[in-house]
Parts: sequence; structure tokens; C-alpha cells
Amino acid sequence: MSGICDGRVVVVTGAGRGLGRAHALAYAAEGARLVVNDLGVGLDGTPGPGSPAARVAEEIRAAGGEAVAHGGDVATSDGAASLVATALETYGRLDTLVNNAGFLRDRMLVNLDEGDWDDVLRVHLKGHFLPLKHAAAHWRAEAKAGRAPAARIVNTSSGAGLLGSVGQGNYSAAKAGIVALTLVAAAELGRYGVQVNAIAPAARTRMTERTFAETMTAPAAGFDAMAPENVSPLVVWLGSPASTGVTGRVFETEGGRITVMEGWHRGPTADKGGRWSAGEAGEAALKLLGEAEVPGAVYGA
Repeated sequence: MSGICDGRVVVVTGAGRGLGRAHALAYAAEGARLVVNDLGVGLDGTPGPGSPAARVAEEIRAAGGEAVAHGGDVATSDGAASLVATALETYGRLDTLVNNAGFLRDRMLVNLDEGDWDDVLRVHLKGHFLPLKHAAAHWRAEAKAGRAPAARIVNTSSGAGLLGSVGQGNYSAAKAGIVALTLVAAAELGRYGVQVNAIAPAARTRMTERTFAETMTAPAAGFDAMAPENVSPLVVWLGSPASTGVTGRVFETEGGRITVMEGWHRGPTADKGGRWSAGEAGEAALKLLGEAEVPGAVYGA
């Protein structure tokens, strides 16, 4: 196999199913050698039977590629460290990290348990931070040793993290945090030859086919806009040397559409040059809101 990732070593977390599996297969088709990570849990994070990571790794090998499975919990320091170590011990290098692992525990805020809040933030946000940290430490050491890498990190946010989603306060907060983490990592790691970007995908997965059943149903014929394989080409490009110079960006991707998200930016402003009274501040705020763009709709509202 050869392609834009020929010879690169790529780690994909949450790669046993859905988007992660599609990413892993797409990287392999472009010549990458894979570490396929998946804890093998249910939608709610509880352990499930079998090893989806091993099945995907075998699928890649059967097609003529190279892949090994990793079943550790990347939301723990030991699991994240062993993930990076698996790449280095198996292939002698690491070039790209795709952070994709996650699950849902949806509730309206008044019914959302503290444990469900903590678990979702742990898996999504901590599960991005720890692999990123351990991979970055390796790449920093490489750069300081005079072996500057062409390293890539692709994080997975969501439209819920960019616009909010009713019934997904924990998930939306975690995905918004991933965007901020991406921006900080891009700024901090560029000096070591590491580019960091994020995607906000819309695709049919175990998580979305239940939450958004109507829009995620596969058509009987024609282009399947919600197929997870539609998202992977951008992820592969971002993880390849071809994306040189692209960092600190967030891309929304769905079907055949790719959008560069521009995020928070300063809109209409008023400056009194001194302290406002409460009434004055309110009048100024209402005037500014009249001049501002109307924000995007909250998902599910």
C-alpha cells in the first residue's frame, strides 16, 4: 500500500467502530501503519464483550496493511502512556495521533447526575489530553535531539461543542473543551514540529444513530451523506505531511461538505472610557445585540 501517509505510524483512539474504524481503514489505505485503540465498551462506557480493536487491526492486515491492537483506557495516564509506547515499540516511531474515543450519557441538566457529568468529561476531554500529552512529550524529545518530526494531532470535537445541544450538557462541555485544548496545543507544540487541528464531524455512529435517528438513517440508494467514511479523507489529510502549515484550525465536516469554523471573534463593541452603571450597561448591551449577528441554533432546540 502507498499513499499520502506512506510509512507513517498513526494511532487512532476509539477505532473499533464508527468514525474511528473508518479513520483507521482510510489511513491504512494511504500507506500508514496503525495502532488501533479501543477499550471495547458499550455506549454508556460499561465493558462489552469481544475486542473491536483486534477485529479492525485484523481487517487492516487482511487487506495487506500493518496494524496492531491496543485495548488500554486512554483516559488514564498509564493507558495513554502505553498507547504511545505500543507505537514506538512496534514501529519505532509515531507520526500522527487521532483522538476519537468517547461515549454518551445524555440527560437534561436537571436530571444529569454528577457521575454522568464526570464520566463523559473524563472519557472525551481527559481522553484527549492524556494521549496528546504523552505523544507531545515524545515529539518534544525528538525535536530537542535534532530529529524534528512532522507530527500531527487530529482531535474530535462536535457541533454540540460549537453550538450546544439540548440534553447533552456534559457532552457539549467536553467537546467545547476539546476545541480550546486544540488551540492551546497548536500554540505550544508548533516549535517542536507538531500541528494540531480538530474536526467537528456529523456522521452515523452508535452514538448518533440513536440520538438523531431520523437524520442518520441510511438511504435506500444514492449518496449516503451520513456514512462515517465521508469524514475520514479530511482526517487523513490533516494527519499527513500534505497538510504542512495547517494548525490551530477546526473543520466541520459532513457528507461532501467541509467548513472552516471561525469560532469566537469580537463583534460590536462599546467603550465608555469609565465605569458603567447597571442601567447604562444594559442599554449598551441591548444596542450592541441589535447590531450583532444572530447566533446559530442550539442543536435540538
